[in-house]
Amino acid sequence: MEDKTFTCKDCGSEFVFTAREQHFFAEKGFQNQPQRCRECRQARRAHGGAGSQSRPSFTAVCAACGVETTVPFRPRGDRPVYCRTCYSEKVPAGV
Repeated sequence: MEDKTFTCKDCGSEFVFTAREQHFFAEKGFQNQPQRCRECRQARRAHGGAGSQSRPSFTAVCAACGVETTVPFRPRGDRPVYCRTCYSEKVPAGV
């Protein structure tokens, strides 16, 4: 693999898609080549992804520690809701 130069579809600047990045993309099974430079990709991620409206969030109280937290779904009341810390302790990584 060799370095490839592309033009960012957001800002129009040229960026290099390095052989190392291409190898990473191949390992992850990504089919498409990047269309945005690193700065525009990071800005896009920071502002909620594909330019759509931000995901709604709902307030809930953690069933384990009692801390008020926000979750990306409407709690129904029939199942416990956990804060990020308690959830990560209860559910093993990668599950």
